[in-house]
Amino acid sequence: MSDFLMHTYTRQPVTFTRGEGPWLYDDQGKRYLDAISGIAVCGLGHAHPAVSEALCEQARTLVHTSNLYQVAAQEALGRRLCTLAGMDAAFFGNSGAETNEAALKLARLYGHKRDIAEPEIVVMEQSFHGRTLATLSATGNRKIQAGFEPLVRGFVRAPFGDLEALHQIADNRPNVVAVLVEPVQGEGGIRIPPADYLNGLRALCDEFGWLLMLDEIQSGMGRSGRWFAHQLAGIRPDVMTVAKALGNGMPIGACLARGEAAKLFAPGKHGSTFGGNPLACRTALAVLDTIEANGLVERAAALGQRMLGGFREALKGVEGVTEVRGLGLLLGIELERPCGELVGRALERGLLINVTYGNVIRLLPPLVIDDEQAHSIVDGVATLVREFLAESAEG
Repeated sequence: MSDFLMHTYTRQPVTFTRGEGPWLYDDQGKRYLDAISGIAVCGLGHAHPAVSEALCEQARTLVHTSNLYQVAAQEALGRRLCTLAGMDAAFFGNSGAETNEAALKLARLYGHKRDIAEPEIVVMEQSFHGRTLATLSATGNRKIQAGFEPLVRGFVRAPFGDLEALHQIADNRPNVVAVLVEPVQGEGGIRIPPADYLNGLRALCDEFGWLLMLDEIQSGMGRSGRWFAHQLAGIRPDVMTVAKALGNGMPIGACLARGEAAKLFAPGKHGSTFGGNPLACRTALAVLDTIEANGLVERAAALGQRMLGGFREALKGVEGVTEVRGLGLLLGIELERPCGELVGRALERGLLINVTYGNVIRLLPPLVIDDEQAHSIVDGVATLVREFLAESAEG
């Protein structure tokens, strides 16, 4: 690693120089099948022609003006996203953490409007919402928070998937004004809640007048088999955040809101210098067009189910495999023991994977992978797991 970069990452010993679809090529010419998509960012794969053309054309025309002026592409993107999600208004930032910050500020404004001096937001254990001070404080991972105390106050923690715990909070914490939750916990290990969980959250928030705020940053943009994972439950949140795959590598995020929550911000209450600039929004519009034109949402649902079945069959009865789970192209394989070393082993074989929460192999392949590539991922990862666990048993 360069001496001129802060040591914030544990990087793999490889430098990529170009990409094409689900493939990446390093500086030695070796090809790698990308099963992580830049951590759920490159849903259309790498160097997608439609995205590249939109980005280059806009860069030659107009990149940035600031939000002191109207931005046509921003207005068009806001309309498209709100239509897809059933929301009323959008705020644009540059990342998932920024859009979650916007959601947290909306919740506090909502609380103050109800004459609650110190509003509280319910967040979940093992969640991840970003690394700014407020989103880090909302995150349910002590390891990430360590060293950054004092944390931002105003968060109440509950076990993910536990509606009874939320009812107890409602009965005992009168200052609660909102719930912030991921429909699928990505960083927490591809954890999928019970089938009635989101419906129960919606009913609870309606009963107590809370905002239901959904972090769709990793699960959104078609990856779950619907545009947004919460749509599988047939509900609508009051606030929703999306980023990552929205720009396919171009930094952009959006905080969407409806009803009263969509009217809380006023000029001067929030803002972003770069958020929603013409370059980012034109790129995001091309991403939406491409997903829609190629039926990639439906493709993610079908292919994800096939890959999930393939993993379950390949790892059936293998001692040391705790669970294989997934929703669309969010796939996780939980092992009984830490397995971070599998990332390096996969890299050696030309396959990019990720391990999160210590013992969960997280797979987030591009939505554009074909059947053969999907089979290669299933076969390659299952082989790695079987070899790894066999070695453990022998040792």
